[in-house]
Amino acid sequence: MEVHDIELDGSQNIKTADGDFCVGETTRQNQTLLLLCQKGEWKQHPDRCVGVETYLERSELAGLNREILTQFSTDGMQVRDIKTQLPEIKIEAEYHES
Repeated sequence: MEVHDIELDGSQNIKTADGDFCVGETTRQNQTLLLLCQKGEWKQHPDRCVGVETYLERSELAGLNREILTQFSTDGMQVRDIKTQLPEIKIEAEYHES
């Protein structure tokens, strides 16, 4: 299922064109934000986010995989596969219809 929302640019600023917000498919953008943000950064959902940096600092890959699965599932995604072979993290996940 495709998810459409306001798009962000490479610097995580709202993307605009012709003086208006850009709207597009944002599944990958949402996944990136879930991975990079720390718990507490989202006022509406303070318990949401993975905080990948914390797991990488501690070399805690098993915990990272569990947290990715938990947070992506909570956000409405079905996770098919997670591969954490540093420096790469590959996640196959997509939103499913409720």
